[in-house]
Order: sequence, then structure tokens, then C-alpha cells
Amino acid sequence: MEKLSATVIAYNEGSRIARCLESLLWADEIVVVDAFSQDDTVEVCRRYTDKVLRRDWQGYGRQKNYSCEQASHHWILNLDADETVSAELKEEIQQTLGGEPDHSVYRMPRRNYFAGRWIRRCGWYPDYTMRLFDRRRARFNERMVHESVSVSGPVGTLQGVIEHHTYESLSDYIERLNRYSSLAAEELIREGKSVGSHRLYLDPLGAFLKTYVLRLGFLEGELGLSIALGTAYYTFAKYFKARRPAAQGREKA
Repeated sequence: MEKLSATVIAYNEGSRIARCLESLLWADEIVVVDAFSQDDTVEVCRRYTDKVLRRDWQGYGRQKNYSCEQASHHWILNLDADETVSAELKEEIQQTLGGEPDHSVYRMPRRNYFAGRWIRRCGWYPDYTMRLFDRRRARFNERMVHESVSVSGPVGTLQGVIEHHTYESLSDYIERLNRYSSLAAEELIREGKSVGSHRLYLDPLGAFLKTYVLRLGFLEGELGLSIALGTAYYTFAKYFKARRPAAQGREKA
């Protein structure tokens, strides 16, 4: 049977990381990499694992790769601090690693919650994400934000879900959209990508229509409208900040 290391990166997650770690206690090891939180994140994490490491923030992809490098086992299950493993996914992972895994990377659906409500539309479900992998054959790309696992070859699919308790309120949503758009703009600048006026003016409109109309966001009521408007704002903000770097401040995590 393959042994499993669960990895989590954190920064000021003291109020919600306990639920995440509680759902990972069945793993052979839990590794937490904290970016010098200013709250009680480290104290909370040490209730669940002795392997709590501290490292300056390097961006989402680099931080996650570092957490994988500190793991004792080759198979990695990575979660964010606001995510939990469902009972069904736990059993499925144990069965997969109990034999000879058919793939080196597995994806699973993610159930996203906004203000405590599961959002089924807007492109938020099933929202497949690759989080279970053999670190000898896959790793995260080192993007500042919206990182993902890079792998060559086929990817297996699991049916159990990751529960993602994402935005707690509209204020939380707006705050994080602003932070993520700054990180995305920083990456565009670093990669030397130019942003034409058409992207600044047309892409936000396209993002809104895609989320609200094509992905049936209007069926989610006021939360669907909030998500569609937020998607449009994020698209506009990242391009605006990339065109005018002086208009944004540097973000941490």
C-alpha cells in the first residue's frame, strides 16, 4: 500500500484550518507550510501535526511545491486551508492507494460554497481539480496565483468531492478578488505579456456573459449575479493593474 502525505499551505488561516486538518487525520502524514502568520494558525496546526514549517511567501505554486518536497512519502494529497476531504473521497483515495494506482495523477470534483451555500452553476461545479499525485511524476506549476498540477500523460478521475468553503461573505469575495487580481497582474508583468485595450474593455463583458448566461449563473439568484459581476471585475482589474503597475500595491497571499 502506498503511504500518503497530506500537504497544506497557510497564512492567517487560524479561524478555519482546523476543519481542513481534521479531515486529513487519516493520512500517514500532514505537512503544513505557514508563511509567518500573524494569528494563531501555527498553534492550531500543531494540534494536528508535528510537521509545521515556516517559510516566507513565495507565491502559491512555489509554496505548494516546497510543501511537497518536505513530505516523507511520494504520494501527495494537497488541500487549501478552506477545503476538506469528503468521507467518500477519503475511502476512494484509500482504495486507490491500497493497490497499484493506474495513474500518477488523479483529479476530483470540488463542491464550492459561497456564504455557506453550494453553488451548482456559474462554472463552479464540478470544478475538477488535480490534487492527488505522485510527486516523482508531477508537480505544481510555479504561478503566483491559480496554480495547478503539471503532468504529462493520462489523468485518473475520482468521484468523491473536495468540499471548498470558499468565500464567507460578499466582502470576503471582493477582498480576495482584489488580492488575486494583483497577483495575476504581477505575473503578466513578469512574463512580459502586453495587454491591449480590447482585453481591458471586452474581456470583462465576455466573462460576465459567460458566467451569468452560458453557465446559468442567473439561476443562482443574487449570489449568481454577485459571482458574475465579481468575475468581470477580476478580469478588468488584473488587466488594468498590469497596464498601470503603479495603481496596485504588492500582495502577500
